[in-house]
Amino acid sequence: MGRAVGKNKRILIYIEGILLLTLTIFIFINLYISFLISNNHLYRNYKINTYVSKFDELNKKQKELESIKNNINTYKNIDDKIENIKGEFFKYAKLLEEKVSNNLLDKKIAYITFDDGPYYNTYKVLEILDKYDIKATFFTTSINGENCYDNRSQNCMSLYKEYIKKGHTIANHTYTHAIWKGLYDSEKSFIRAVKMQENLVKEKTDGYITNIVRFPGGSNTSRSLKYNIIEELENNNYGWVDWSAMDGDGGNLSSEDEAWKTFKTSIDDKIEVILLHDYSRITTNLLPSFIEYLEDNNYILLPLFYDSIVINK
Repeated sequence: MGRAVGKNKRILIYIEGILLLTLTIFIFINLYISFLISNNHLYRNYKINTYVSKFDELNKKQKELESIKNNINTYKNIDDKIENIKGEFFKYAKLLEEKVSNNLLDKKIAYITFDDGPYYNTYKVLEILDKYDIKATFFTTSINGENCYDNRSQNCMSLYKEYIKKGHTIANHTYTHAIWKGLYDSEKSFIRAVKMQENLVKEKTDGYITNIVRFPGGSNTSRSLKYNIIEELENNNYGWVDWSAMDGDGGNLSSEDEAWKTFKTSIDDKIEVILLHDYSRITTNLLPSFIEYLEDNNYILLPLFYDSIVINK
């Protein structure tokens, strides 16, 4: 009887062990299945989030590309926009000239012009003009070559783009400025020097057209050829201009006092074209005073333009 009870007890324990093992395996399988399902869900979410992130990134890049394309189109048309603005500016400058010359305004006009550059000292001149927000006219020549005459370690050709960038007028003072060395030998020699300078300006500014000329030494320098040269200039659609006021820096100027006196005594017209040179340290030192004097005396300071009444054509 005791043996039978012991045997039954062992059988129950065995059965309980099998049931416990089965339950454990079942629980483990369910946990594993849940783990797989959970991981698969996380993986899908990870992939979806990755795709969304990539899409957002690509969409952002697409917008950046569209912005770049729009900017490119703007830059392509910027020259036209600048020309339109300049055209409007000079149209009103022309009307202003007419009103001033007909005494319809209590104002006068002064065109500050600089000959013979560019020079290294021109940078200082440009700084002063910037400070006073004044636009001037630079009659350029290539007599000094690529490097600055007043600082041979520096290249002055970059100044051509500076003139344009700052809104000044570039005008033509011939390529050679060779007053006594062939410039005035004939109409052809003069026009050739003008054309050469025009082409250099185009090259250094990526296309700027300069159609205003000043004779080196003035229009009376070569009297025998003067009228034939002027006719040739007109035939080639150039205008030309001399000057009505100056400070004398083109000669042997001895002091700032002399320059100031010459300047003040030469300023007496309703419309003035003022001759200065951007190599002159005396002129550079006095330039702020010149500007202030002109503005105090009701002068509006403008850059020259082809349709101006002071341009001969």
